[in-house]
Amino acid sequence: MPVPFTAKAVTGAFFVSGVIHLVKPEVFEPLIPEQLPGGARAWVTWSGYAELACATGMLHPRTRKAAAYASAALLAGVLPGNAKMAADAQKSSSTAYKVATMARVPLQAPMIRGMLKAARSA
Repeated sequence: MPVPFTAKAVTGAFFVSGVIHLVKPEVFEPLIPEQLPGGARAWVTWSGYAELACATGMLHPRTRKAAAYASAALLAGVLPGNAKMAADAQKSSSTAYKVATMARVPLQAPMIRGMLKAARSA
């Protein structure tokens, strides 16, 4: 069965984002809720590895189902960070930044659905 378009888009985004997490972690550090133990850099680094692992797993039919479920879980797990970023962005003077960060939050649901659909069809 073919991989749904949404799952392909998430996979591509995970590859790009995962690399950025590891090369420029300071971009993502403000998303990490202060309540999490261990410091923002560790969370950013490990989430980058997780994104790369999920994306890589999506490339092969034998690992696709597990990777799709893991991707859905990862997307659910980063939702609080995206919500925090959107809330923090409301203090910004940039309307575009405010809108972009707010738009990310509701996009989590169709991305999660796409990965679950990919898992069920694998």
